[in-house]
Amino acid sequence: MILFVIAALISYLVKGLCGFANTLVFSSILSFSVDNIAISPVDLILGFPANVVLTWRNRRKLKWKIWAPVAILVLLGSIPGIFLLQKGGAKLIKVLFGAAVIVIGIEMLYHEYSREKTNKAGAPEKTRGDKILLTLIGPISGVLCGLYGVAALLAVYMRRVTDNDSSFKANMCAVLVTENIFRIMVYWATGILSLQSVRQAVLLAPAMLAGLWFGIRCSDRLNESAVKKVIIIMLLLSGASLIAANLS
Repeated sequence: MILFVIAALISYLVKGLCGFANTLVFSSILSFSVDNIAISPVDLILGFPANVVLTWRNRRKLKWKIWAPVAILVLLGSIPGIFLLQKGGAKLIKVLFGAAVIVIGIEMLYHEYSREKTNKAGAPEKTRGDKILLTLIGPISGVLCGLYGVAALLAVYMRRVTDNDSSFKANMCAVLVTENIFRIMVYWATGILSLQSVRQAVLLAPAMLAGLWFGIRCSDRLNESAVKKVIIIMLLLSGASLIAANLS
């Protein structure tokens, strides 16, 4: 239980800072000793109120034309992801999760360095996403959400279609609130979500709220780019370690 408390504190500190990546951190810490099918429902219950808080806090930046189409595609992709979580082998899921963490981490790191170069050159920071990118990323993000609760790939798209961090957090978390409600219902119907998972999430709620509050407070004071790079590097290392541990 102590490991769960530590994971909740750290992952929701990251959530408060960045608006996402809490599940990547939470699952990366716990996956070495706990199966993903036991991690995902707990993180889902913890993540739902955090997403509601961040959506409400940044509600003035919500644009339904941005988040609604993404939410629909993510919901469609969640269905096969949930099926894989229920039927897949524990070791295979952990290896796939480790690979997903590495791929997403590399893209996130590349995007941070590209954004810095763009800013130094004086060019506009935002790169507009197109329909092809949305069509590809939406369902794949849904599969990752259904399987692991991971929305980092979705964040890649959202970074390209929002103007600033407040807009990103508002529209990103609006998609996640919609996806969370859907996944809670399906997890419960399929037996993935149990009363034990709910009780465990309730016990972890104070740690989640403390981490989220501290992350939000720090987000206005710390160098966000530097924080993200440290988080990404830690995720890359954990992804590689997770693969190695489950292939041996």
